[in-house]
Amino acid sequence: GTAFLRCSKIAQDKSTVDSELASLMLNEAVNGIKSLGKASAGDKTMVDALEPAAKAFDASYKSGCGLLSCLQSSCKAAREGVEYTKTIAAKKGRASYLGDRSIGHQDPGATSSAIILEAITEYCKKTG
Repeated sequence: GTAFLRCSKIAQDKSTVDSELASLMLNEAVNGIKSLGKASAGDKTMVDALEPAAKAFDASYKSGCGLLSCLQSSCKAAREGVEYTKTIAAKKGRASYLGDRSIGHQDPGATSSAIILEAITEYCKKTG
């Protein structure tokens, strides 16, 4: 919810989304999630997928890539973040009660965040 609310505030008067706006939206979403949940990368949360996704998007954007290419880079980084969550113990959320027993399992928030980014990318592919 927080991510979408933050994105909507940035895009409220825009009729189209370009790479610059998408970068602002993605970074604002990550900042909102981190602020509300007091989560950081390495806590085994959606931040482990979204923060690298935002950084990858920004790097692609700054190198002159178009929206679709930026999104594809973002998806790759998000998936790598999901895989990373398998290697760490949860520090936030319900999974944190499991301690080291959470190692070996990917974080569902990171996974769903990567799926959302992939769906947005697929939509952009189809609609141009």
